[in-house]
Amino acid sequence: MGMGQFKLAFSPENESKRIFDVGVNPSDFGKPDQLRHRILILVLDEKYEQAIEDLKEFSQAESSYPSFNRRIERYINHSIDLIYAIKAKRNFPGISQLTRAKQQELRERFKDHLNELVFMLKKIEKVERDLILEDARSTIYVVRALWVAALCLLLTWFVVEIYRGLAVTSFIVLEEMFTRWVDTALDFLKL
Repeated sequence: MGMGQFKLAFSPENESKRIFDVGVNPSDFGKPDQLRHRILILVLDEKYEQAIEDLKEFSQAESSYPSFNRRIERYINHSIDLIYAIKAKRNFPGISQLTRAKQQELRERFKDHLNELVFMLKKIEKVERDLILEDARSTIYVVRALWVAALCLLLTWFVVEIYRGLAVTSFIVLEEMFTRWVDTALDFLKL
Protein backbone atom coordinates (compact mmCIF):
# COMPACT_ATOMS: atom_id res chain seq x y z
CA MET A 1 0.00 0.00 0.00
CA GLY A 2 1.56 3.26 -1.12
CA MET A 3 1.55 6.42 0.98
CA GLY A 4 -1.11 8.04 -1.25
CA GLN A 5 -3.45 5.08 -0.85
CA PHE A 6 -2.81 5.08 2.91
CA LYS A 7 -3.85 8.73 3.12
CA LEU A 8 -7.00 8.05 1.09
CA ALA A 9 -7.98 5.06 3.19
CA PHE A 10 -7.65 7.02 6.44
CA SER A 11 -8.76 10.46 5.31
CA PRO A 12 -11.23 12.27 7.59
CA GLU A 13 -13.97 11.81 4.97
CA ASN A 14 -13.46 8.03 4.81
CA GLU A 15 -13.15 7.88 8.60
CA SER A 16 -16.51 9.65 8.87
CA LYS A 17 -18.10 7.22 6.41
CA ARG A 18 -16.65 4.24 8.28
CA ILE A 19 -18.02 5.51 11.57
CA PHE A 20 -21.48 6.09 10.07
CA ASP A 21 -21.57 2.91 8.02
CA VAL A 22 -24.98 1.74 9.14
CA GLY A 23 -26.54 -1.44 7.90
CA VAL A 24 -29.78 -0.03 6.52
CA ASN A 25 -32.30 -2.78 5.92
CA PRO A 26 -33.08 -2.94 2.18
CA SER A 27 -36.79 -3.33 2.92
CA ASP A 28 -36.70 0.13 4.56
CA PHE A 29 -36.10 1.68 1.15
CA GLY A 30 -39.44 0.61 -0.28
CA LYS A 31 -40.08 0.46 -4.00
CA PRO A 32 -37.79 2.41 -6.34
CA ASP A 33 -40.66 4.59 -7.61
CA GLN A 34 -41.64 5.76 -4.11
CA LEU A 35 -40.71 8.95 -2.31
CA ARG A 36 -39.17 6.99 0.57
CA HIS A 37 -36.67 5.26 -1.71
CA ARG A 38 -35.63 8.47 -3.43
CA ILE A 39 -35.20 10.42 -0.17
CA LEU A 40 -33.25 7.68 1.63
CA ILE A 41 -30.89 7.22 -1.32
CA LEU A 42 -30.24 10.97 -1.40
CA VAL A 43 -29.64 11.13 2.36
CA LEU A 44 -27.27 8.17 2.35
CA ASP A 45 -25.43 9.70 -0.62
CA GLU A 46 -25.13 12.89 1.49
CA LYS A 47 -27.23 14.93 -0.95
CA TYR A 48 -29.18 16.53 1.86
CA GLU A 49 -30.25 19.71 0.08
CA GLN A 50 -31.63 17.71 -2.85
CA ALA A 51 -33.53 15.44 -0.45
CA ILE A 52 -35.03 18.47 1.32
CA GLU A 53 -35.92 20.05 -2.01
CA ASP A 54 -37.60 16.82 -3.17
CA LEU A 55 -39.64 16.68 0.05
CA LYS A 56 -40.74 20.30 -0.36
CA GLU A 57 -41.70 19.72 -4.00
CA PHE A 58 -43.65 16.61 -3.02
CA SER A 59 -45.57 18.47 -0.33
CA GLN A 60 -46.41 21.33 -2.69
CA ALA A 61 -47.34 19.16 -5.66
CA GLU A 62 -50.96 19.08 -6.78
CA SER A 63 -52.75 16.05 -5.38
CA SER A 64 -55.99 14.46 -6.49
CA TYR A 65 -56.95 14.32 -2.79
CA PRO A 66 -57.71 17.78 -1.38
CA SER A 67 -56.69 16.99 2.20
CA PHE A 68 -53.45 15.16 1.31
CA ASN A 69 -51.05 18.11 1.46
CA ARG A 70 -52.55 19.36 4.71
CA ARG A 71 -52.35 15.89 6.30
CA ILE A 72 -48.67 15.29 5.38
CA GLU A 73 -47.38 18.77 6.19
CA ARG A 74 -46.21 17.93 9.71
CA TYR A 75 -44.54 14.69 8.54
CA ILE A 76 -42.71 16.58 5.79
CA ASN A 77 -41.52 19.27 8.22
CA HIS A 78 -40.33 16.67 10.72
CA SER A 79 -38.57 14.74 7.95
CA ILE A 80 -36.74 17.90 6.89
CA ASP A 81 -35.67 18.47 10.51
CA LEU A 82 -34.41 14.88 10.66
CA ILE A 83 -32.41 15.34 7.46
CA TYR A 84 -30.75 18.42 8.98
CA ALA A 85 -30.00 16.40 12.13
CA ILE A 86 -28.51 13.56 10.09
CA LYS A 87 -26.40 16.06 8.16
CA ALA A 88 -25.15 17.59 11.41
CA LYS A 89 -24.22 14.17 12.83
CA ARG A 90 -22.46 13.05 9.67
CA ASN A 91 -20.58 16.30 9.12
CA PHE A 92 -19.58 16.69 12.75
CA PRO A 93 -16.24 18.51 12.77
CA GLY A 94 -13.35 16.57 14.25
CA ILE A 95 -15.22 13.32 14.52
CA SER A 96 -12.05 11.26 14.24
CA GLN A 97 -10.62 13.05 17.32
CA LEU A 98 -13.58 12.03 19.48
CA THR A 99 -13.32 9.09 21.84
CA ARG A 100 -14.75 5.78 20.72
CA ALA A 101 -17.63 6.18 23.19
CA LYS A 102 -18.54 9.60 21.75
CA GLN A 103 -18.24 8.27 18.21
CA GLN A 104 -20.53 5.38 19.15
CA GLU A 105 -23.01 7.80 20.74
CA LEU A 106 -22.96 9.95 17.62
CA ARG A 107 -23.45 6.84 15.49
CA GLU A 108 -26.42 5.73 17.61
CA ARG A 109 -28.03 9.17 17.33
CA PHE A 110 -27.46 9.02 13.56
CA LYS A 111 -29.16 5.59 13.41
CA ASP A 112 -32.05 6.89 15.53
CA HIS A 113 -32.55 9.86 13.22
CA LEU A 114 -32.32 7.67 10.13
CA ASN A 115 -34.83 5.16 11.53
CA GLU A 116 -37.16 8.00 12.48
CA LEU A 117 -36.84 9.42 8.96
CA VAL A 118 -37.80 6.02 7.54
CA PHE A 119 -40.78 5.98 9.92
CA MET A 120 -41.90 9.48 8.86
CA LEU A 121 -41.64 8.59 5.18
CA LYS A 122 -43.70 5.45 5.82
CA LYS A 123 -46.31 7.62 7.59
CA ILE A 124 -46.53 9.83 4.48
CA GLU A 125 -47.09 6.72 2.34
CA LYS A 126 -49.73 5.49 4.81
CA VAL A 127 -51.63 8.78 4.57
CA GLU A 128 -51.64 8.41 0.79
CA ARG A 129 -52.81 4.78 0.98
CA ASP A 130 -55.54 5.72 3.47
CA LEU A 131 -56.83 8.44 1.16
CA ILE A 132 -56.86 6.01 -1.76
CA LEU A 133 -58.85 3.53 0.34
CA GLU A 134 -61.29 6.24 1.46
CA ASP A 135 -61.77 7.24 -2.17
CA ALA A 136 -62.34 3.63 -3.21
CA ARG A 137 -64.83 3.10 -0.38
CA SER A 138 -66.77 6.23 -1.27
CA THR A 139 -66.87 5.08 -4.90
CA ILE A 140 -68.20 1.70 -3.78
CA TYR A 141 -70.87 3.44 -1.68
CA VAL A 142 -71.97 5.55 -4.65
CA VAL A 143 -72.12 2.53 -6.95
CA ARG A 144 -74.11 0.57 -4.36
CA ALA A 145 -76.50 3.49 -3.84
CA LEU A 146 -77.06 3.75 -7.60
CA TRP A 147 -77.63 0.00 -7.78
CA VAL A 148 -80.19 0.07 -4.94
CA ALA A 149 -81.94 3.09 -6.49
CA ALA A 150 -82.13 1.36 -9.87
CA LEU A 151 -83.46 -1.80 -8.23
CA CYS A 152 -86.10 0.21 -6.32
CA LEU A 153 -87.18 1.97 -9.52
CA LEU A 154 -87.41 -1.35 -11.35
CA LEU A 155 -89.47 -2.92 -8.57
CA THR A 156 -91.76 0.12 -8.41
CA TRP A 157 -92.27 0.01 -12.16
CA PHE A 158 -92.99 -3.72 -11.95
CA VAL A 159 -95.55 -3.24 -9.15
CA VAL A 160 -97.26 -0.38 -11.04
CA GLU A 161 -97.43 -2.44 -14.22
CA ILE A 162 -98.84 -5.41 -12.33
CA TYR A 163 -101.34 -3.18 -10.56
CA ARG A 164 -102.42 -1.54 -13.81
CA GLY A 165 -102.72 -4.82 -15.65
CA LEU A 166 -104.16 -6.90 -12.82
CA ALA A 167 -106.39 -4.17 -11.45
CA VAL A 168 -108.23 -3.77 -14.73
CA THR A 169 -108.38 -7.52 -15.29
CA SER A 170 -109.43 -8.14 -11.70
CA PHE A 171 -112.16 -5.51 -11.98
CA ILE A 172 -113.49 -7.12 -15.16
CA VAL A 173 -113.37 -10.60 -13.59
CA LEU A 174 -115.04 -9.42 -10.38
CA GLU A 175 -117.72 -7.56 -12.33
CA GLU A 176 -118.39 -10.67 -14.42
CA MET A 177 -118.54 -12.86 -11.33
CA PHE A 178 -120.90 -10.39 -9.61
CA THR A 179 -123.11 -10.25 -12.71
CA ARG A 180 -123.29 -14.08 -12.89
CA TRP A 181 -124.03 -14.28 -9.17
CA VAL A 182 -126.82 -11.72 -9.49
CA ASP A 183 -128.20 -13.52 -12.60
CA THR A 184 -128.05 -16.85 -10.79
CA ALA A 185 -129.78 -15.36 -7.75
CA LEU A 186 -132.51 -13.80 -9.91
CA ASP A 187 -133.00 -17.08 -11.77
CA PHE A 188 -133.28 -18.85 -8.47
CA LEU A 189 -135.87 -16.40 -7.25
CA LYS A 190 -137.53 -16.42 -10.66
CA LEU A 191 -137.86 -12.82 -10.91
